[in-house]
Amino acid sequence: MIRSEWSDDVLEITIDRADKRNALSHSMYDELTHQIEMASAEPRCAAIILSGAGGMFTAGADIGDFQTKRNHDDSPAIRYIRALMRTDVPVIAAVEGFAIGIGSTMLQHCDFVYTTAQTRFRMPFVQLGLCPEAGSSVLLERIVGTRRAREWLLQCKPFTGSEALEAGFATALAEPGNTLMLARAAAQDLTRMPRTSLRQSKALLRNMSQAELMQTVDEEVRTFNDLLNTDDTQRIFKAFMENA
Repeated sequence: MIRSEWSDDVLEITIDRADKRNALSHSMYDELTHQIEMASAEPRCAAIILSGAGGMFTAGADIGDFQTKRNHDDSPAIRYIRALMRTDVPVIAAVEGFAIGIGSTMLQHCDFVYTTAQTRFRMPFVQLGLCPEAGSSVLLERIVGTRRAREWLLQCKPFTGSEALEAGFATALAEPGNTLMLARAAAQDLTRMPRTSLRQSKALLRNMSQAELMQTVDEEVRTFNDLLNTDDTQRIFKAFMENA
């Protein structure tokens, strides 16, 4: 369900679970983490491309995984996010169809995001009885501004690729079916750069705020899991599964 392939010093990772709109299970998060860490350890790697199969990025986490109560340890999803946060390899996302929940929040840790005008994004955590994740309670405001971040995180408003571009959440728009082409073109630009300077420059950009972001993620994990364990939130997920 997670496919990967090397091409000219670029690792392409594809989320491929069409029957579930590319929803991410625990095992898929584990494989994504493994792939990111493997690429990070490979000196020749110039870029990582993330995409979804079948014209769909991802509908987010597998809802069934939220019906088990948790302690304050990192979930597989958060381990994946931390791997994205730590890597010194530039990460490029090609996003089409839907990018829901972590499908949106992971993009904050990508260096380039190519999408379409029609792509639909949403971060519905509060509506589900949860809280923002993946550092978005700090990072999203820095990317798109206070007012837009409040709409997207507190009101859980969906937004389009056009709105994502206007807000600075996306790098550029492509016609449907062409986001991967733009991502590969950007990756080829990066392969022409000296690896040491490329990756050390990415590390400098990352390190300026990484400590604060990691602390934010720690706080989000505690709050998220506490909320997930409440009867109110579990009722929301039970009703969601019964109506699915």
